[in-house]
Amino acid sequence: MRRFGITRIAGFVAAIGLVLSAMPASAQTSIKFTLDWKFEGPAAPFVVALDKGYFKAEGLDVTIDTAGGSLEPLNRMASGTYDMGFGDINSLIKFRDANPGTPIKAVFMVYNKPPFSIVGRKSRGVVMPKDLEGKKLGAPAADGAFAQWKIFAQANDIDASKVTIENVGFPVREPMLAAGQVDAITGFSFSSYINLKDRGVPVDDITVILMADHGVNLYGNAIIVNPKFAAEKPEAVGKFLNAFLKGLKDTVKNPDAAVASVLKRNDVAKKELELERLKMALKDNIVTPEVKANGYGGIDPARFDKSIEQIALTYDFKNPKPKAADIFDASFLPPAAERKAN
Repeated sequence: MRRFGITRIAGFVAAIGLVLSAMPASAQTSIKFTLDWKFEGPAAPFVVALDKGYFKAEGLDVTIDTAGGSLEPLNRMASGTYDMGFGDINSLIKFRDANPGTPIKAVFMVYNKPPFSIVGRKSRGVVMPKDLEGKKLGAPAADGAFAQWKIFAQANDIDASKVTIENVGFPVREPMLAAGQVDAITGFSFSSYINLKDRGVPVDDITVILMADHGVNLYGNAIIVNPKFAAEKPEAVGKFLNAFLKGLKDTVKNPDAAVASVLKRNDVAKKELELERLKMALKDNIVTPEVKANGYGGIDPARFDKSIEQIALTYDFKNPKPKAADIFDASFLPPAAERKAN
């Protein structure tokens, strides 16, 4: 009898162990996350965090999907089909103004300096901003860089009436410039430059005019969150940012290793190109002097308010102009000591 009882107890204990071992997986919070573009070099911090188990360690079950441009993540957030995403904060400001019933917010600034640029060719006569007058500019309507065209033109005294804007699709943007069908294009610096280089355009013929260096004083892409998800699962948002920060720091420390997480998700990507693309983003957009001084993720409220004022120069707000606190919620950020850029 006693031996039978011990056997039953042992079986019961083993069953409890199985239940407990299964609990973490069942208790994980699912998060659907959308990028703004393909799996390319700059997406490394997100997929590094996924591959190294940083999200899982925070009790999160994260899936990461690609998108077709800067506006798609916003639409996905607004519809509720995605919980969190990565998108242009300037597009977010305009989207919220046009859709006041969908108060999407940014919670972690990734591109402290935006990669918005005009990419041209010296052989087509495009070197400086004013050179665009009398030229043909290829620009996808949904492009985050093209959204800043009016600000850029005004800041550089460009007569926009003398520039022919051709609405082109994302896939044909660089091929058209390479073929000489347009004289310049709008795009993210690290995307268009690398794509042109890959198509055989000589590096010394490519001109990259960073809008941020020519009067466009804005922030760039940030991690954004669906307001319903943030309200219902605030702890999950904070945990996501904790994990992402670890992936970001690993990427900054060793981009050569980090790019492997991108390549495994993109069969047509070339290591040398994606690594160069990633290093460009880290140097020009992510690890800026401001980030080195203040750490990752946050914003300067005064600078942010000034960027809204600049947006207002070319965009007519339908509602009262927002303040930084209306757009960016810093309450989910990891502690400042953890966000230091080493």
